[in-house]
Amino acid sequence: MPEPGTTAVVVVLPDASLLLEAAWRIDPTLVRRGVPAHVSLLYPFVPVSALTDQDVKGVRSLTARFPATDLLLEEVVTAPGFIAVTVPGLQSLVDAFRAKWPEVRPYKGRFGAEPAAHVTVAMGADDPAAAAQVRAAIGSLLPLRTRAVAVQLVVLTEEGWQPRLTVPLGVPDGS
Repeated sequence: MPEPGTTAVVVVLPDASLLLEAAWRIDPTLVRRGVPAHVSLLYPFVPVSALTDQDVKGVRSLTARFPATDLLLEEVVTAPGFIAVTVPGLQSLVDAFRAKWPEVRPYKGRFGAEPAAHVTVAMGADDPAAAAQVRAAIGSLLPLRTRAVAVQLVVLTEEGWQPRLTVPLGVPDGS
């Protein structure tokens, strides 16, 4: 489990929340409540105690280079204990953030050096029957159309994940 002070850079996809809700109905323990459906651009990012103005400026300037975009979510992927839906329409944004901060290992290397852009739907799905039910339930909701409009820098606090900065995609001055 991450500790307070952990940060992440994400794109929240509210329309994809129905995927998490479907998994929650099958087994509530598989879904991180209070964490909206999102694609992590960098997780973990720079710890809040080490976060600099340059990091914030970097998030703003990089986000400005990418327009808001319509997305199509179609593919369910699994790994041991893990169920997600890929988001290929955000891969170039994910790749740009990884290139800007090459010292940050996505997910601390848990899913390899370059995991695909994805929405995590369920974690801890170790029971094959429950995992199959979740996979079928979210598969029945696909394809799903959504839109990415902003990047958020979020910080884990004692009260949960909180947005620290929200930057609209494709806005040159980041405001």
